[in-house]
Amino acid sequence: MKTLRTITVAAVSALALIVSGCGTGASVQDANNINPTGDIKAREISWLLSRPADGGVITAMNKIAKEYAKKHPGFSLNLITTPDRPSYIQKLETLAAAKKLPELFDIDATPFAQKLAASGNMINIEKLLKDMNLYDEYRTSALDYQRFDDGSLYMVPFESQVEVFFYNKALFKQAGVEVPATLDDFPKVCKALRAKGITPIALDGQDMWPLERYMAYYPFRASGGDYIKQLKRGKAKLSDEVGRQAVEWMASLGEAGCFQEGFSSTGYSDAQALFTTGKAAIYNDGSWDASALATDSLNSEVRDDVDYFHLPVIENSATAQNEYVAPSGIGMAVNSQSFDPLVRDFLEFALKRYPEVYGSSGQISPTTNVEPTIPDNATPLYKRLFEDADNVGQTTAMPWDTQLDSTSNTRLQQELPLLVQGDVSVDEFISTMDKVIAENGPKAFAED
Repeated sequence: MKTLRTITVAAVSALALIVSGCGTGASVQDANNINPTGDIKAREISWLLSRPADGGVITAMNKIAKEYAKKHPGFSLNLITTPDRPSYIQKLETLAAAKKLPELFDIDATPFAQKLAASGNMINIEKLLKDMNLYDEYRTSALDYQRFDDGSLYMVPFESQVEVFFYNKALFKQAGVEVPATLDDFPKVCKALRAKGITPIALDGQDMWPLERYMAYYPFRASGGDYIKQLKRGKAKLSDEVGRQAVEWMASLGEAGCFQEGFSSTGYSDAQALFTTGKAAIYNDGSWDASALATDSLNSEVRDDVDYFHLPVIENSATAQNEYVAPSGIGMAVNSQSFDPLVRDFLEFALKRYPEVYGSSGQISPTTNVEPTIPDNATPLYKRLFEDADNVGQTTAMPWDTQLDSTSNTRLQQELPLLVQGDVSVDEFISTMDKVIAENGPKAFAED
């Protein structure tokens, strides 16, 4: 088993090779060569993925690839799947350093991805989509989630999601509480639920990113995306007012007993089961789980009691109620060094077919040019989730795990459970994280 130190060293080494020009030897001009010349010669192309093998994206793209192969004998799409995200990131960075990235590869809008794009290793997706006359069909929120801070776009979105707080109305009524109007209401709601013997919030702590979502909420409501953009570069600190408010709020969630006992070792399915069996009152999740939470497959004992609310605001909030986390999933980058007429032609075929194929599976398409397909067994929440996707505001919250450098992010994920459990104080947490980010953030964004 690889240690976190091993993974971090590999990431730094890969980044150093890319930035120094020893990675792939690409030039920035290659990223803009969206119309390669030559004949379309069928062959196998590969896509390095970090997605569920039976998920909607892979299912849809497999179908589309088979359709394309019928018209281009000899073509095939080789899917190299590593669903475990830490293992995937290590593989991606190792291949990048060895100049062996495949034609297509999954990547978030991380500092590593930005360096990779800046060194000319990724095709400019905004130019490509515009050249294909597809750009205007994409949801703004889907594209914006994939952008770097400078607004450039180097990843294709394949999803469009909204993240909400599902809650059990019956349990709320039992505790005599209402939906929290502000983030500061959360601890009060948690205490009232606890007093009735109810677990307030079911959390997948094992995967770390769900707790990190909570850390991002207060700063987003206080400053939009400005604070995290400065923090990750070491130009802002958690000791600043916005940062301290976030840390104190996280500590208050812990003091109020908001999360289940042993949350840090609870996995995704177990956390969801706490909610779907009526043992927990709140579950922060996304529209990707609509089939489990908004259809008749949901436990009949809680089905009629399940509703959801959006991320609450704060006093003097800088962002609106319809502005929250609206991710489009991990994006797909296109390797500029192997971008030839076949890759270009397949992508154009695939991206034109994808919205219809993906949307027919009951998922929200990243584009607006298809009618949503609501399953026959859907509850009213399913349609509401689709409608919310059409009404997301101009500013959306970016998860911090896609924003911070890898070293700072790893340390933050390690320290957050300790803060919430009361094992470290607010001041200790702030001191630790400010030192880590000050040391690593500026290096990750040195060429901005």
